[in-house]
This record gives sequence, C-alpha cells and structure tokens, in this order.
Amino acid sequence: MFEKVTITYRGAKYEVGRGREFYGIWTVGGSRSQPLQWWPETSEGWSAAWGKFTEIEAPGTIIPVGRRTPPVPSSPVSSSPVSSSPVSSSPVSSSPVSSSPVSSSPVSSSGAQVGESGGPRFAQGPGFAQGGAPYAARTADSRTGSVGAALLVVGVALGIAALFPAYLAGASLSSQPAQLVPHAIYLAVWAASTVLILLGGVRLRLGALLGVGISVVTFGLFFADAGTAIAAGAHTAGWGLWLSLLGWLACAAGSVLAFLFRSPAAPPADGIRGWLARQGYLHRPRGSELGPVVLLVLAGLGVAAAFAPAWDSYTLHTAAGQSQSLTAGNAFSNPGLVIAGDVAVMIALAAVVIVAALWRPLHHGALLLAGAVTPMVAQAISALVQLGEPTSPTQFGISPAEATQVGLTIDSGVTPAFWIYCGFLVALVVSCAWMLFTQQATGTPGQVFAPASGPAAGAYAYPWSPAAPDAGQSSVRPTADDDPADLDDDETDMVPGSEPTSYSAAGPRDSDHPTA
Repeated sequence: MFEKVTITYRGAKYEVGRGREFYGIWTVGGSRSQPLQWWPETSEGWSAAWGKFTEIEAPGTIIPVGRRTPPVPSSPVSSSPVSSSPVSSSPVSSSPVSSSPVSSSPVSSSGAQVGESGGPRFAQGPGFAQGGAPYAARTADSRTGSVGAALLVVGVALGIAALFPAYLAGASLSSQPAQLVPHAIYLAVWAASTVLILLGGVRLRLGALLGVGISVVTFGLFFADAGTAIAAGAHTAGWGLWLSLLGWLACAAGSVLAFLFRSPAAPPADGIRGWLARQGYLHRPRGSELGPVVLLVLAGLGVAAAFAPAWDSYTLHTAAGQSQSLTAGNAFSNPGLVIAGDVAVMIALAAVVIVAALWRPLHHGALLLAGAVTPMVAQAISALVQLGEPTSPTQFGISPAEATQVGLTIDSGVTPAFWIYCGFLVALVVSCAWMLFTQQATGTPGQVFAPASGPAAGAYAYPWSPAAPDAGQSSVRPTADDDPADLDDDETDMVPGSEPTSYSAAGPRDSDHPTA
C-alpha cells in the first residue's frame, strides 16, 4: 500500500507538508518514507507543525511549494516582541499545540533541541523510535477501531430488530409513533457514528465522541424502561425490550472502544485534574471563550432540571359539563427504578455538557455534546408526536365502557415546564453549533502560533500561520525554485506504509408512556 506525501513549504534544511491524515516535517532531499516529527491532521496539528518548522528553519529561507500555496511574509520578527505584544491573547496560549515535551538537551540559537550530530533533535511520540517507522502501532490500533465499528453495526442491527416485537405490555415500538421516533433517532446517530469511525483518521475520533455522547445519556432512558418492566412484573417485558438493551450495550461498547483507539500524547491541561486532563483532552477556557462556555453549561443544567417536571397536561370533559385537569410525567412520581433512570439521564447530561465545554479541540467537544443533546431533542419531539395521538381513558383508571356512558372526552396538551425545557434545549443546540464553527478560527492567517514552550530567546518566529493544507489539494505543482532532485509531477511522493497513529491524539419521558 502506498501513500502520498505533499510538501507545502520548504526551507534550507527542512520541509513541511502533509501525509495521509497527518502533518509532518522532513529533511530536504531525504527520504519521505517517515517524517522526522508529525502531528494529527487537525487545525491544532498544523499550527504545531508550522510552529516547529519555523522554529528550526533558518529565517528568511522558507518558500512556498506550489502555485496555490500562499507566500510567507518576507520579514520575520524576533520572538521577544512577539511574546511581549498584545497578541499573547491569541490561541497560542489556549490551543493544545505543544509538539514535544520539554527536554534538558542543549538548545541551538534557533530554539531547537540539539542532538549528538549538532542538528535539531526531534522528540518522538509513542510508537515512534528514532530511525524506525512511526506507523508500527497502527496495526493494533486499526483492529481496535474496526472492532468498535463492528460492535456498533451489531448494536444498530439489534436496535432495528427490536422495533417490531412486543416492547412493554405487549405493544411494539413500531405500533407507537411516540415511541418509534426517538428510537429511530438514536439508531440514526449510532449509524452516523459507525460511518465516521469506518472512515478513519480524525473522523474516527469524531465518530467515537458522537457515539459516546449518545450512549452515556441513553443509558438512563433504557434503564428506566427496564425498571418499568421490573416494577410491573417481568411478564410485561417483551423481546423488543431485551433486544434494545443488548443493542444499547453493543453500541456503547463499540463507541468506547473506538474512543480508546489512539491515545494522544498531549501535554496535561492547566488547572484541571483527572485522566481526561492528563491525556490532554480538557483545558480551562480563557479569554473570549469563557462567556460562551458559561452559557453552555447553564443551558445544559437548565435542560437537565427541566427534564424532571411533568410535561403532559390533560383535561377531561363529561357530557354533563364537568371537567378536570390533570398532569402526568413527573420523573419523581414513578417507581424507584424508573426514578433512578431519569435521574441518571439528568446527571449524565450535565456531566457531558461540562466535559464537552472543556474539551479541546473545541469542535471535538461539539461532537460529544451533539451526541448527548440528541436524546434530549428526541424526547421533545416524542412529546409533540404524542399530542397528535388519541388518549385512552384507561390511563386514568376509567374503562372504555364507563367513558362512553358519561360521554367522556379528553384534551391533551403540554405544561409550561415543557416549553421551558425547549427553551434551554434550543440554547444548548445553539451552543453546540457555536463550538462547531469556533474551530474554524484556529490556524487562520493573522494569528500567532508556536510550540507551547515557545522559541528560545533570540530566535525568530513568523507572526503569521498559513492555513492548513486542504486534504483535497493533494496535487500541488512545483515552482521553478524547487530543487530538481526533489521534484515529482506534483511535488507528491508515494511512500510505502500504512497511515500513522496520532501523535497526540429511548422514547417519551413520562409515567404513562415510560418506554425509552
């Protein structure tokens, strides 16, 4: 199997470009079968690669490779003014762009670590030995991702099969639109997660986060369904319920397994403790991010709190002109196990919202949040679908014969608590969209990026970072200034090997219709 390596910028000794799903630095004129150092194919990864490249390369020697590559500003500036200027509030302080751990090795005048041969020494990530292939651990990791995707496929298949047999009290999900809609939404999101995981690369991590988010929140919904069956007697549970539970278990296991694929070697987050922080996923928001993050967390807590009150409102009318108003669906008016499931949903949602707000890259946190928000949106849609269904008098302990005798009619609606829930939910969805679009600001021209440790005093740094090379622009024509020894048809090398591992790295919620 062969891959393309596209060089974007070249200096006197080194060149930077992209391979398949990674950015790397190579020696000019050397073999491109493996990079000297590499980063994941993300905006943060490109920022780190560019920062390292400008740190080790001689000032003024960097030129673009290809007609579509933007030129480099001709006047580099000293790193001292850069560090003391107002641009310190840019993403250089908040983006996880550290490319290697700090070492006690000697430092050259350009700010790079000096090896035994006198040249810059590159720190290698896990699975990357000097002179060895950085792809060594990819085979095992590929199996991990494939197994996760396979479990998701099995889970989605079980979920589809669960729509047709009896679920609770002899009724199937497919015969109840208010129950069918949320389950179909869950399965669609898990299917989307599976596709992203199978696509691999950065998309694998995004798909895993999407699957983890929805699996965490739906645990409480499916637990409440199981609690309903246990409280009413095991005989009320049909094959649909058991297949749904097995499907959730398979999807959750597959999502977690895919998430554990390729642990990044990023620096620990500032001021945050725990395993996720040690892995470099969580970072404390600062500056302009702080306000939107606080609003995001408040919206999530609002959705969780508004999930508990009764949503359903009923008005019973008799032929004699009598009427009575009732509400149903309070999370705390159900059997104990059902209450535990509903509380688990609220806690899980609040926890995922907080984690997603601190997650970096920010758009990765948006996928985690999108997975968690999906079940809550599905619950709101289910409640609206239920309004269009006829209400049986048996829900209120009245037999059909008695209802006919007194001329009973039932009007259904929703309570103010439901609309409050929807308001918080809209705010949460908007915040999720903000997280998705905010990541586009990273790595754009006009911002200053550098390795987290920064160049050494007296070194030169470019106050500009070019946009990351587009994966679709793999064919770049060389310029006349390029070294003929390195020129290919499109400045793209085909190198053997496989892709590198990363351097860093249920239904409506109410007591009368309890199935999830």
